[in-house]
Amino acid sequence: MLKAQETVLEIDLKALNHNYQHLKSKLQNNTKFLAVVKAYAYGSDSAETATYLQEQGVDYFAVAYINEGITLREAGITKPILVLHPLAKNFKKLIAYTLEPSLYNTKILNEFITIASVEKQTDYPIHIKFNTGLNRLGFSENDVHLITHKLKGTNAVKVTSIFSHLAASEDLNERIFTLNQIETFKTISNHFIKTIGYKPILHICNTSGILNYPEAHFDMVRTGIGLYGFGNSEKENTHLKPIASLKTIISQIHNIKKGESVGYNRAFKSHSFQKTATLPIGHADGIGRQYGNGNSFVTINGQKAYIIGNVCMDMIMVDITNINCKEGDEVIVFDRNQTAEHLAKSAKTISYELITSISQRVKRSFLK
Repeated sequence: MLKAQETVLEIDLKALNHNYQHLKSKLQNNTKFLAVVKAYAYGSDSAETATYLQEQGVDYFAVAYINEGITLREAGITKPILVLHPLAKNFKKLIAYTLEPSLYNTKILNEFITIASVEKQTDYPIHIKFNTGLNRLGFSENDVHLITHKLKGTNAVKVTSIFSHLAASEDLNERIFTLNQIETFKTISNHFIKTIGYKPILHICNTSGILNYPEAHFDMVRTGIGLYGFGNSEKENTHLKPIASLKTIISQIHNIKKGESVGYNRAFKSHSFQKTATLPIGHADGIGRQYGNGNSFVTINGQKAYIIGNVCMDMIMVDITNINCKEGDEVIVFDRNQTAEHLAKSAKTISYELITSISQRVKRSFLK
């Protein structure tokens, strides 16, 4: 593998396939697999990632917003794409690109049926979301009759799936809560199917649901973070491979005398002679200010180099006093060994936030 010569996010597609195959091995042969590729495929690259996963046989994709789905269609993705949080303003675009909306309340359901009718659609695929405890988006259990009555009055749309979202599937201390969510979803599904007269696809499991609640896989599962190498537990992380490595280089080395300061607001002041390295990556690239002032470190030639002073927009400074290195040397911000999850924990956040924050100005390189 070539050494970095600039700031780059390397995406290992072989690791992505490993994660896909591992998660798929947990399913029955007839259970569909939905890959969540919202937020630039969790900070990697949605078009490249989805194209690769489509080649591997993924059944469905999901994005958060309509424009994300359009990006996938323009990249050649032909598999169904579920839009998890569509906004009515863009419904005509959604239909033009054959995207499938998640409809979660009466207002959004009525608005979509109206647009689909105007656009002369017949049996346009929609997904009905129910709230079973996350309390974020979704119809309530009591809305089944209202929904089915509305749907029976139109041929513009047809329900492809009904689904819900688990709130704490990674936390086994919340097992009772999760099992209650699953039972509520079963009750809703049975009522819905009986009332509407046909059986849509049923799905509730996210990555942790796949791993911890096999009895709730139903007809399809959705996975995001697991594809990118994190299983929400130390045990499961051993079976997954982080697909992204963020690398940069040393731009300049400084000798800092006792009493001198480093960076904005003189946030770091040296108590003795030290050497620092300046790296071309900062909070505009996704390394927030919470990582500065000794909270987190990067790796240079196998050794920890702590970030000192405040993180700048385009640069960070690290302590290399006891590290044998030179200008131009490669620096590992995170990779498969010192993972994004480890770095995130040092700043009291989670891997999701860190990897989805990596700026689009950071070059992506794909290892195929």
